[in-house]
Amino acid sequence: MLTKTILFPTDFSDASNTAFQYAVDYARLVNARLLIAHVQEPVLPIIGGEIAYLPATDPDPQSIKLALLAIVPGVPNLEYAHRLLEGDPASEIVKLAKAEHADLIVLGTHGRTGIERLLLGSTAEQVLRRAPCPVLAVKEPVLEPALA
Repeated sequence: MLTKTILFPTDFSDASNTAFQYAVDYARLVNARLLIAHVQEPVLPIIGGEIAYLPATDPDPQSIKLALLAIVPGVPNLEYAHRLLEGDPASEIVKLAKAEHADLIVLGTHGRTGIERLLLGSTAEQVLRRAPCPVLAVKEPVLEPALA
């Protein structure tokens, strides 16, 4: 399989940081272009009873853009680009993968299970199901407590 473009979507989490190292290492190994993307979810009103309100954390678009641009491979001669999108993360990642003819998507997963997964959903799982190319889902390593 010839890999020309690797899509790395990030949510700026520790899981994404771990996945980024995999994406960079593989892009370097196969001399592929690395597409670094973030999908900003739109701020929508939430209805609670009769009261409509916006979430308290309205992210500053400029700080998000700066955070995205700060993610760089740090590898000489590795071609990379950034994309800042808005919408449903899984849908936008799949659309971008199709538009850019990505050969591989490397993303972090939080490894949620049970009720937490049911309530929050799994962007990684949705991407895995709908992606037009292979997906490498990287779970953040769990640190084991040190033995005394």
